[in-house]
Amino acid sequence: MIKNRILLIVLVMLSLPAFAQKDQFNPVYTGVTSLSIAPDARAGSLGDVGVATEPDVNSQYWNPAKYPFNIARAGVSMSYTPWLRQLVSDIDLVNLAGFYRIGDYSAVSASLTYFSLGEVFVENEMTIKPYEMAFDIAYSRMLSETFSAAIALRYIHSDLQYNYEEDMSAGNAFAADIALYYNKYLTIGDRECLLGLGLNASNIGTKISYDDGATHEFIPTNLRLGASLLFPIDDYNTISISADINKLMVPTRPSYSQFLEEEGIEAGDNSYYSEYQTWLESNGYNDISPISGIFKSFGDAPGGFSEELKEIYGGIGIEYCYNQQFSVRGGYHYENEYKGNRKYFTVGAGFRMSVFSLDAAYLISTAQSNPLDQTLRFSLSFDLDGLKDLFRRR
Repeated sequence: MIKNRILLIVLVMLSLPAFAQKDQFNPVYTGVTSLSIAPDARAGSLGDVGVATEPDVNSQYWNPAKYPFNIARAGVSMSYTPWLRQLVSDIDLVNLAGFYRIGDYSAVSASLTYFSLGEVFVENEMTIKPYEMAFDIAYSRMLSETFSAAIALRYIHSDLQYNYEEDMSAGNAFAADIALYYNKYLTIGDRECLLGLGLNASNIGTKISYDDGATHEFIPTNLRLGASLLFPIDDYNTISISADINKLMVPTRPSYSQFLEEEGIEAGDNSYYSEYQTWLESNGYNDISPISGIFKSFGDAPGGFSEELKEIYGGIGIEYCYNQQFSVRGGYHYENEYKGNRKYFTVGAGFRMSVFSLDAAYLISTAQSNPLDQTLRFSLSFDLDGLKDLFRRR
């Protein structure tokens, strides 16, 4: 039973690269790590950048405030992301997103994310199918010709329990996003360029518990800032460059090394993890409220300001587009080696018609491990206005 539980925990925590190096690094720990996975292929091919890029149907995850600026009246999208594909074949993430513009100034949008951890075999020839899911709905509105704001509400469910174990239960949480978006045309040389700026404070909400409220984990509350500049080369060719930076607004958990040092135990001794959990509870970490944790997260790193800077991660991406139909993309994502060590290049392409668009992304990890290394991701989107026009012609 204990062995099976360890297996399940390992599957979940594989989404945090280099997890085994507890003595050498101090990442920010959260529950429901699937909320931190980029769901769509377009942003995935740009180094996981999307808070200020041009609006599309998958803006719900990155910045729902972009929807009022979308050219299309309505759209839907499905994205598929395989996970740990080099090891298993049944762990994946599926995301459905859609939006509808109300008049010329506002929009409603929604998305459903489902993260399956596949089948896990347990005792007595039983199998379980742990999963995480999140459903959200957002309202966005233009406040001026160049500025918009949005708020999203989210329900989160994480079911990692064993049916026959009374001390484990499915976890539930509620969260909200607050997003802002600004775009304006600028004249650079003799070209009219589009500047985009974005902000999204996401997953501001309750903690989640897997043991009927005995202990609680923070969800991945995140602050994302970004900028984008689209430059037209001529009437048919454009190029854009975008960049995002992120900061998890979750307090840094006191490290195992700190526990060993405070208790006078020899460094490197890995036999005191149960005592470490008790120590975390005694020093008040588990009692920090979500709102207090947001403010605490900007100044609680054990290494001071230099470690706080290490907790900032982000990416940069570039996109070339021909005639608004064919796109080629590339990007790079960086996270400090002591805070998760996610470092990878991304490439991808997209093809758009009046009715649908298809995007693909491929990730090449430069760190020692990444669950998405050498994995293809896909997004298929439909313009509902285009579909209506197609049926009318028939």
